[in-house]
Amino acid sequence: MNRAFLLDLVERTVATYLEAGAGLLLADSTHLLSLGSQRVAAIAALPAALTVVKGALAGSLGTSSTASALPTKTAPAPAPAAVSDGPAAG
Repeated sequence: MNRAFLLDLVERTVATYLEAGAGLLLADSTHLLSLGSQRVAAIAALPAALTVVKGALAGSLGTSSTASALPTKTAPAPAPAAVSDGPAAG
């Protein structure tokens, strides 16, 4: 596992946790469910944990630099270089 893979997996895991939590809070606020914030946090962690498992398995199936299970023909583009905020030429 390389740094790009780990960053991708962390991003996917955090997004899954936030999406699941937001969905549960929405269901709670519309009285579809009766959950407290602690239960929402605990339940939202389950799909996030499954995202980690899926990403770990996908690392051996797909492209090694991402947590995607889909193979790609080319490696993902590198992150753009930081732009300097130095004085403008002119």
